[in-house]
Amino acid sequence: MTIDEHQSPANLPRTERPDAPAYLNRHLARRSETPREVGEPDESVPLYLRQHRGRDQRSDAVMYDGNVVGTSRAWAEVTRTKEIIPERREQLGTIDCDIYLVRHGETQGYSSESGLTPLGSWQAHRRGQELARRVTDGMKVELLCAPTNRARQTAEHMRRGLVDNIGLFGRGEPEVSEIHDDTNFRNFEVATPEGPRDVTSAFRIYQRQMEKYERLGLGERPGWLVDMDRFWGVQKGGGDPITQWLTMPMLHFEPPVSCVRRFWRGILTVRAATSAQTVVVATHSGPIRAFAAMAMGYDPGEPFNTEFVRVRLVAGGTTALVLYRNRVQEVVVPDLDALPPNSDPRFQE
Repeated sequence: MTIDEHQSPANLPRTERPDAPAYLNRHLARRSETPREVGEPDESVPLYLRQHRGRDQRSDAVMYDGNVVGTSRAWAEVTRTKEIIPERREQLGTIDCDIYLVRHGETQGYSSESGLTPLGSWQAHRRGQELARRVTDGMKVELLCAPTNRARQTAEHMRRGLVDNIGLFGRGEPEVSEIHDDTNFRNFEVATPEGPRDVTSAFRIYQRQMEKYERLGLGERPGWLVDMDRFWGVQKGGGDPITQWLTMPMLHFEPPVSCVRRFWRGILTVRAATSAQTVVVATHSGPIRAFAAMAMGYDPGEPFNTEFVRVRLVAGGTTALVLYRNRVQEVVVPDLDALPPNSDPRFQE
């Protein structure tokens, strides 16, 4: 045999299969089967499979708003919490003011007024950049902050990020205000012997007093020191002290409901004082979380640095939409004049 004869295609072994693969044969066999009559039992099919097919035959199409929806959409509708309502489309045109309650950026510590870390400054600038996407030409933006270093620095970096990126996103020339302190949005306070103090400011007094009691052995500590010890003890143990503040009554701490009330007072005051369509407030996580819990009816969890709760005031002044982590709740705007005054004179608003 010559080399040419050995390499001839006619002499090479054939690799084609005369029959289809097994999986294809089974598929073709299923397609060629005649549909069985409903109710005709097939003993060769396992019982669990027959029951499953029976359920499929009995099931109805899932309907929503008069339309057949898929499984995912149906599951989402079924599992949607009843207390949460979607933002109604017809209300979007009646929103006359958006308020962003923004938690401050990462801070160097909660035991002093040392301000933001470099990461916290970047977080705030990044949040301002993100807010720049939401403004439009001619829109007026009001910037407020709680009277603490970390909140004020957060507002400054947010303003810088907002102003720097308005041109980048082609948002025209919105009017961005300077930053103003607003005590309505301050952090929750502790009743110390030197008067009500922000929980961070009270920490310095707490440390000084604790050293004194331990050094001199003055005996039983006053109640506010015990409350402070419990609060900071939770944090030192790796827990969440804000959860304790929200759920465990502490006699010398400002109650969460007081923070919610003055937040509403701040919102309504700035709404009456300015024509801004957007208000950005740099503040603290405790009161923000209490405000969200009031609206949602449960504690939705600690906001991350520069995360915000959004309050959309509906024109007419009677209702508002509170948005947090993809949840929306419509609430009634309180009539502050009709509410009883704070019974605790230590935290009068």
